[in-house]
Amino acid sequence: MAFEKRREFVFLYTVKDANPNGDPLEENHPRWDEDTEQALVSDVRVKRTIRDEWVREGKYVFIDGEPKTLKNRFDELKKEIVKNTGREVMAECIDTKLFGVTFALGDESFSWTGPVQIKWGRSLNACHFEFIQGTSAFANEGRGGSEKQQRSFRNEYKVPFALIAVYGIANQNAAVTTGATEEDLDSLASALWKGTDNLITRSKHEHKSRYYLEIQYKKGYDGKIGSLDEKLKLLSASGEEMQRDAEKALRNLGQVVVDITPLVEAIDKKQEYIERIRIFKDEELQLKGEAELNKFSFVELEMR
Repeated sequence: MAFEKRREFVFLYTVKDANPNGDPLEENHPRWDEDTEQALVSDVRVKRTIRDEWVREGKYVFIDGEPKTLKNRFDELKKEIVKNTGREVMAECIDTKLFGVTFALGDESFSWTGPVQIKWGRSLNACHFEFIQGTSAFANEGRGGSEKQQRSFRNEYKVPFALIAVYGIANQNAAVTTGATEEDLDSLASALWKGTDNLITRSKHEHKSRYYLEIQYKKGYDGKIGSLDEKLKLLSASGEEMQRDAEKALRNLGQVVVDITPLVEAIDKKQEYIERIRIFKDEELQLKGEAELNKFSFVELEMR
């Protein structure tokens, strides 16, 4: 049964000495806001993190990250799921049920708007972006069978430290078409947390999940708080506001406190419509306003 209760969530994770989301059109420079110097992460990157975790868990996904034609991927899934039509196969894939899909193959075509929409992620701090050059050495056969080394240069970018916030909303109205369930939404929350921790590649090896707060509203409510990420403020470890240069000099989570007071105030105004707030929290994260949040009877906190 499709989910009937609206949800919205905010997710925080840290990036250290890594590239949050490189832009291939800019030599893989981290995506950023040139005016504020905040690191940016596209919704496509976030969805890929989630999908990759679902693949590891053995769930059916339509976009599995491998280069394939639509027909080839559809034929693969038809054999595994034992369904024939595009709608039947897409209804078994958790990513299409949550994120939507445009399908056009043969005589069948349709488009689903995804119930879950994710805003571009943005670091709470201004960031310093470092350009690094390195070399790679390969042994080649020279004249007379001797070996010689051929060196090539590589260029890469990294961000010394960023605390990134991602906001998303799950629209129960769109779920009527795709059939996304409460269990699918719970799987998304888990995959976002675990998938971020499992980003263990050369450019993503220091990504760490820190905080996930999800608001589930009562059945029949169609409103929202909206942009939960914009109701978070970064402070120094001593609780003081920071200037841009101080934010760019940050190097670890212990140097900051996240002020969630504006978010708590927004929740207080909507509490009559809220059924549950679920929180995953990393023990290293320091919050201001946490005690006030935990006073609400509908808050469920899980330390991770």
